[in-house]
Amino acid sequence: MAVPPVSQARTAVAVRAVRVPLLLDVVAGLLTVVALPLAVVAIPNTISVVAALLPPGVSHVDMMRAHGLALPAMLLTVPLASVAVRRFRAAPILVAGLALLAVADAAGGYADSTGVVGVLRVLHGVGAGALIPATLVVVSERPRRNVLLPIWAGMLTVSLLAAQALALWPLDGSGSWRVTLQPYPLLTGVALVLAAAYLVLWLIEGAGEAEEGGVEEPGGARASTAERRRLMLAVVPAAGIAALAIFLTFDWPPILVVVAAAVAAAAVLAMLGLGAAGTFEGPGGRTLAFVNVAIGLIVLPTAAQTTYIELGGLGGPGLKGLWLPFLLAAVIALVAAVVVGVLPERKVAQLPAAGLVTVVAGLCAIWWLVPEPSGWPLVVPFTLLAAGSAVALVSAFRLAGVGSALLGLSMCFPAVLAGFLLGTGIQVLMLNLISESGPATGEAVANGFIDALHKWAQVGGGVVVGIILLAQFLARRAAALPGAATAAGTASPAERGQDAQVTIPAPTPSPEGDKGTAGEAGGDR
Repeated sequence: MAVPPVSQARTAVAVRAVRVPLLLDVVAGLLTVVALPLAVVAIPNTISVVAALLPPGVSHVDMMRAHGLALPAMLLTVPLASVAVRRFRAAPILVAGLALLAVADAAGGYADSTGVVGVLRVLHGVGAGALIPATLVVVSERPRRNVLLPIWAGMLTVSLLAAQALALWPLDGSGSWRVTLQPYPLLTGVALVLAAAYLVLWLIEGAGEAEEGGVEEPGGARASTAERRRLMLAVVPAAGIAALAIFLTFDWPPILVVVAAAVAAAAVLAMLGLGAAGTFEGPGGRTLAFVNVAIGLIVLPTAAQTTYIELGGLGGPGLKGLWLPFLLAAVIALVAAVVVGVLPERKVAQLPAAGLVTVVAGLCAIWWLVPEPSGWPLVVPFTLLAAGSAVALVSAFRLAGVGSALLGLSMCFPAVLAGFLLGTGIQVLMLNLISESGPATGEAVANGFIDALHKWAQVGGGVVVGIILLAQFLARRAAALPGAATAAGTASPAERGQDAQVTIPAPTPSPEGDKGTAGEAGGDR
């Protein structure tokens, strides 16, 4: 008997249906692991470390000001890129962000003036600012987001923790100041290749879905007008903090630096207000906004100060002695994030607060252990900071949708810059006390920086405790309002990042209907 021919087109569609989504998930995971550290490592301003290598006649202050433009550009780009990935699609914006980073890296080897450095650092900031929300949407739209989203949150917190050390590592023994503009060019190339592969596979998957009859386009539901307005509103505190940070580089007297720190604190309060009043998708969106502000304010500013104090010149183990604590903290944070990602949703409601309490414990450990000559005990504060932040982020993400996640992310990086400004204000106060009490010897200055870190740990811990209490107060108040239970269920499964389910009601029997049928219908209910 003759065997009928098999349609090649239908076979190809079947193969795509099995393989392409799995490949997309694998590439998305690899891209997250590679790209997020690249984006966050653009934040630190490390030009002062290689100031002795700058060409004669180049102003060190002007170069530091130009090199510091990456973070202001980044925190302004994140909300704008968040609107773009919701209005269009994440994959092309992901490629564009990495292309900007690659261009800035390649051009960094030819920089010869302060103006060029400023332009390249702005490109770094814009590329990184586009990359972070794009990767978030990429992992959120994948079928295996319960694994990919925890990896994304874990890598973000690990990157924030190790950003200062990662930015300093290529400068150790370097003979050129331009390394600060291209710290990891090879890794940038690898990330760009992965992004291009993801874009191609994403297009293939879309073509396969169209051939099979069509399903919803990748990316899920588009952003509503209200969501876009809230994301654009996040630009306001970001622009204020960015302008304040830039103006602060123009040799302000100490008293104005302290005033700027107070203004940064007010900006943090404004962001918390925006998170409380401007979120959507229920109370989970508010929690996510608060968690992002707390983690942005604490993790990188604290880790950066700790890294500088633990360098060899100040009696610490240097970068080589810090890598093992960083690595152990990263592994534990990623494992904790994945575990939270697979827990039943009913068990994660209290985990954001528990994660932030763990961050407070990490700050207490910083106050207790730093400085540490051997480096080993730093596993404790690094792990508490990274694992607590990862748990808080993953559990908060699971309680909210993609729109709330992007709004929270748009407040995370302004909080990072606010944390740096607050830390600078505390350092200025501590160093002024030293200068007023006697001669500012090298040992006295080093002790002043250590005291400033300890004071920052106390202040930061108090701020996080305040955020926890505020979140709990608002959650209880919302739960006590009439109709709170109904309002909590208004978010659609697609908005909350869950698989949509359709409930088919049982048929209602007619008065004349068969009694057995009526009984079956009632039993189905």
